[in-house]
Amino acid sequence: MAYELISFDLDGTLVDTAPEIAEAANRTLESHGIARRSPEEITLLIGAGTRELMLKLLARCLLEQPELAQRVQPQAVLASFDAHYAVTTGSAGLPYAGCVEMLAQLKAAGLRLACVTNKELRHARRVLEAHTLGGYFDLLIGGDSLPQKKPHASVLRHAAAMLGADTMRMAHVGDSSVDIDAARNAGVAAWAVPHGYNAGVPISEAKPQRLFPTLAHVAEHVLAANRQKRSAPWLH
Repeated sequence: MAYELISFDLDGTLVDTAPEIAEAANRTLESHGIARRSPEEITLLIGAGTRELMLKLLARCLLEQPELAQRVQPQAVLASFDAHYAVTTGSAGLPYAGCVEMLAQLKAAGLRLACVTNKELRHARRVLEAHTLGGYFDLLIGGDSLPQKKPHASVLRHAAAMLGADTMRMAHVGDSSVDIDAARNAGVAAWAVPHGYNAGVPISEAKPQRLFPTLAHVAEHVLAANRQKRSAPWLH
């Protein structure tokens, strides 16, 4: 099969953003008089967007300290997180090994590339800019860009439609079961890398169609498949 479009999740797939997300979350808690939580606990909540992460984290704090409900308002906490995350973005996260090289190879080979994340669009754009990755993508979809977000089938189908690609010639690469389900629901190839978060559960348990040991292997597979198609155009 020749591929036309490869879409990627962002957090835990292309960039290890957990340290800066955790720091922003803890600065937010502290600004409301709540004790910091462990980075490990916060990392396990990554995947549904920063809004959901902070609401879940706040819910845990309220269960442990019900008196907080008298003075802490969720909307105020969310507003605080936005401000703190604007400061920490790009301060501690790093692209995973081979990320830039992989994107450059795929782009040079004529592939369309999309970044499809559940992180809110404004935060996602800032992460890509902080790590000079934005120029590789033809499309960026955030968790608040569409009526639904991953794993809803409409999200990756929208990416394919926007870039004029056939979903049968598209693959989505992620680090979580949300990404695998999103790909399956949309009818695109469901690929994964083993680094990342996935609530602490090995991504192999989500049974992706392909599990690549590194991002470099994603590029190797796609480019090899496309070369084979060009040399034998009767292959499907």
